[in-house]
Amino acid sequence: MGHLGAREFIDRVVDPGTFVSWDAAPIRPFAPTGELDPEYTRSLERARARTGVDESVLTGEARLGGHRAAVAACEFGFLGGSIGVASGQRLAGAIERATAERLPLLASPASGGTRMQEGTVAFLQMVMIATAVAQHRRAGLPYLSYLRNPTTGGVFASWGSLAHITMAEPGALIGFLGPRVYQALYGEPFPEGVQTAENLYVRGLIDAVVPPEQLREIVITALDVVGAARAPAPVAAVDEADVTVDEAPAWESITRSRDRRRPGVRDLLAVAGSSVTALRGTGRGDDDPGMLLVLAEFEGVPTVVLGHCRQGATPLGPGGLRVARRGMRLAEELHLPLLTVVDTAGAALSVDAEQGGLAGEIARALVDLTTLHTPTICLLLGQGTGGGALALLPADRVLAAQHAWLAPLPPEGASVIRHRDTAHAAELAQAQGVRSVDLRRHGIVDRVIAERPDAADEPAEFLHRLARVLAAELAELERRDLEELRAARALRYRHLGAG
Repeated sequence: MGHLGAREFIDRVVDPGTFVSWDAAPIRPFAPTGELDPEYTRSLERARARTGVDESVLTGEARLGGHRAAVAACEFGFLGGSIGVASGQRLAGAIERATAERLPLLASPASGGTRMQEGTVAFLQMVMIATAVAQHRRAGLPYLSYLRNPTTGGVFASWGSLAHITMAEPGALIGFLGPRVYQALYGEPFPEGVQTAENLYVRGLIDAVVPPEQLREIVITALDVVGAARAPAPVAAVDEADVTVDEAPAWESITRSRDRRRPGVRDLLAVAGSSVTALRGTGRGDDDPGMLLVLAEFEGVPTVVLGHCRQGATPLGPGGLRVARRGMRLAEELHLPLLTVVDTAGAALSVDAEQGGLAGEIARALVDLTTLHTPTICLLLGQGTGGGALALLPADRVLAAQHAWLAPLPPEGASVIRHRDTAHAAELAQAQGVRSVDLRRHGIVDRVIAERPDAADEPAEFLHRLARVLAAELAELERRDLEELRAARALRYRHLGAG
């Protein structure tokens, strides 16, 4: 496939006429021995004449959908987009400037890696670049990347792999080890299909594979959530009719919660969300279709959303919990409220789950969620079984749909433990206090949203009702002092059931 140039990339994604270069001339190449190799000098001159740029990295600022942002892009036509001392210093300086000016950063690597003509000193530029990215993220500023063909070596192993949101060009070669180097070292070609954007997406290493012509819209949608300075949303009073419910037997709620027609988190986003950007996997090689991670707005409130996905869901495994923990870190780093949506029949019970560290991931998710430095809200939307449900539950505010429920095991499982049969499931569900109204009575749930009589029978009305309550709760949380929220969160379950 061809190579999308740096200037072409910038022109396609930014608002027309808004790019302003940050690059200063002249560029001085580095000589490891103190004396420039004449052939290297000629290569630089040819590269500048051929590409019309002075180095392998272009940096500057622009507007994207009106958002002011820093932009950095590799020019592969300039010595394979390789990073030498001058281009490394330029890139790190641009990232540091973006941090100082509190700008989101959009970067687009396309590189064969370190510039061999400049040796080890050029190689060490990756440390400086990665450090600059870490400082940018630590400042709570968004970092988005678009990996173009090819992105390999130290570039992929530093700023190419550190973004909050990572997208890639279709068919792009992406990998740490260059295929030519592998063949030279081992005498055989690297297996086909491994170092491709599409394979990395399947493996949960990148969030999306996006053609260049669609990138601008996706970046702007993401920046609408993560890059916008805004005033807190106004707090609307909750209509008491939305949270007034009649009691129903526990078994009736459990049966209704299992109805395949019942709306799930995707339906909630479709009805009430805007500026939705779906993320995939952990960025570290894990993914789970049972865990949805998106950026979205609810009534103007930017939010990170984590949700058990009932549509085609499989039991939640350790990979799904690692996806959830990525979402928690995103919310904390970007100073966004976190919404978790619980709707699961339980965690995976399998050899793979045990050997993958399921119990430890549940424990770590609980610790992450209860200590998070950002407002949190949990919506118990349907089934809430076992550790898979518990891992997303402990938040500053907990809401529940009327027929949602929470239990350590499915009632049938509890019946087997107590009576060695499943015939007592309904009786045990009632006795264990799993219903939303019981959870509210015990202080586990703060509000119950009405179903009339069942969300499956009135999905649109129910979801709009739910959205109104969510928006009010999110707006209220945004106005609360964060340290007070965290202190209250730590004490919430301390005296549960004690008095």
